[in-house]
Amino acid sequence: MAATDRPLVVVLGASGFLGSAVVRALAELPVRVRAVARRELEVAGSVEVRRADLARPGALAEAVAGCDAVFPFAAHIRGASGWRIAEGDAVAERIHVGLVRDLVAALRGRGDGPPPVVVFPGSNTQVGKVTADRIDGSEEDRPEGVYDRQKHTAERLLMAATEAGHIRATSLRLPPVFGPPAAGTTDDRGVVSTMIRKALAGEPLTMWHDGTVRRDLLNIYDAARAFVTALDHADELAGRHYLLGTGQAPALGDVFRAISRTVARHTGKEPVPVVSVPPPPHVEGSDFRSVEVDPSAFTAVTGWTCRVLLEEALERTVAALAES
Repeated sequence: MAATDRPLVVVLGASGFLGSAVVRALAELPVRVRAVARRELEVAGSVEVRRADLARPGALAEAVAGCDAVFPFAAHIRGASGWRIAEGDAVAERIHVGLVRDLVAALRGRGDGPPPVVVFPGSNTQVGKVTADRIDGSEEDRPEGVYDRQKHTAERLLMAATEAGHIRATSLRLPPVFGPPAAGTTDDRGVVSTMIRKALAGEPLTMWHDGTVRRDLLNIYDAARAFVTALDHADELAGRHYLLGTGQAPALGDVFRAISRTVARHTGKEPVPVVSVPPPPHVEGSDFRSVEVDPSAFTAVTGWTCRVLLEEALERTVAALAES
């Protein structure tokens, strides 16, 4: 297939943690890749790079012109709080919901050929409070926090556009994702990498609970591979959300102690302590709830499974962050 005949895949927010990993994975496939980011972007190979402020009127339509598929990873990250968003944050609303509304408008009525594919990064916390510790995606959604409500609204816009036949969208709802960054400009602000950096700095690892809260933690390599895999199953996946995860949820106290030991092996120093501290004011109810993810619905359609287990993933991440 000639290069110009290959499908065009656009990655929005390509300089981010997940976006940059997906760009790297796509670069190995027989597709054309357009990486769009507001910040400077490090890429290898023949990836087309565009720097753009997608909040500017018309910028998103320009970014996705002629595309066959889109990964909308653009996100509003505010300082150390990361994805935690205050009520009434208009900028976050514009990025997380407004850009998806713009995307639907840009892709609607594209004429001949199959509707464009959109693979959206949702969050497994969109479900809100559930009675069971293990979720599989069949639960009724009751999103609580601002971030989850915005993600849920954006997801519903994509599903409505899919039902109308304008696009073929699916949402892959993520657990906490961590791992070595795919680009030098990438900053993973998730809990695992944050604790690794604290341990490398010799600081205690702090928890807002007694350590028994459990989380499914997914390596960035497996997360990126899931999004790329979804392209090959666009018709089967379109119109609903799927959960991603390892299927296991270790206690965070055990994870933090494993981080402490792993960093100690790399540095030759004593393991830093893991301690409980009072929660900060911006804490949410989901911070104290255990979540175990059953990704079998996505696996049944695509064959995807997690390959990098926690111990290996921690070793890789510690090694990478120790050198950065």
